[in-house]
Amino acid sequence: MSVESTASAFQVHASDNVATLLGEAAAGAPLEIVGPARASTLTACEKIELGHKVALTAIPEGAPVVKFGIVIGIATRAIAPGEWVHLHNCCSQLDERSGHFDLHTGEPGDNAYA
Repeated sequence: MSVESTASAFQVHASDNVATLLGEAAAGAPLEIVGPARASTLTACEKIELGHKVALTAIPEGAPVVKFGIVIGIATRAIAPGEWVHLHNCCSQLDERSGHFDLHTGEPGDNAYA
């Protein structure tokens, strides 16, 4: 079994429960978390692409997802540390349609085109 290379993720604010990937991380890869809180590591539960968010702690269903020190969304299901945080497990408090966007393109899936 090969050893996965370490990827980095940036925690913007010390109170954030997510960090942003600074490079792609493979499933099972160690993640070095850098930022204003003390440096730490965790393991990516799945492939996470550059620029996407990873959970730093367990985020219960209905709990706020915090980035920049502010709530950016609500967990639509329980999210484990090291898990990708995106449209499939997080929704906006401002746009109720956000939970229906395509996971990879971000396009709304609730429009019917003729």
